[in-house]
Amino acid sequence: MRRPHLLAVLAPVLVAGSLFLAGCATGSSPAASPGGDDPSPAVTAACPVQPHADLPPECAPYDPDAAMEANEAYRDRFPLTDDQEDAAAPVVDRVRTGLEELRGAGGFTEAEVADLLVAEGLAGVQSRTGAGDVLFGAMTPAGACVHGALEAERVTVEVGGIIQDGGCLPAQ
Repeated sequence: MRRPHLLAVLAPVLVAGSLFLAGCATGSSPAASPGGDDPSPAVTAACPVQPHADLPPECAPYDPDAAMEANEAYRDRFPLTDDQEDAAAPVVDRVRTGLEELRGAGGFTEAEVADLLVAEGLAGVQSRTGAGDVLFGAMTPAGACVHGALEAERVTVEVGGIIQDGGCLPAQ
């Protein structure tokens, strides 16, 4: 019995493989448009928009100022209703008066500030110290945030909505 020559066996395999690969190379790509036009270049980078300059086609344009603003949006406060602001006004006055008394006493602690806020009926008290001051935030029963700082030289108390990131005192 005669054995087939190696070239006779491999020749059909090589021809089939060549045709297969040639078909892949000339086939249409997913980026090609249906009309048979040249394919669009793939987007490979995000490029900041520049005034009076055209971006290369491989760029996805973005506005860097808008991106930075959106990146800080977690610190923004939700708006308050008029009723929430009206309900918080007397609380803000009482908290300011109490903090002025602590400041006038010649020394204060973070615990004293938190105790004052709780005594005024505020919930979810958040506070932190740094450089001799106490930053605070707490929620009124009407859902407004009373926030500010007690410093050796001044007291700051404001009313605002909840921070979009949650709570009344922004993260550091």
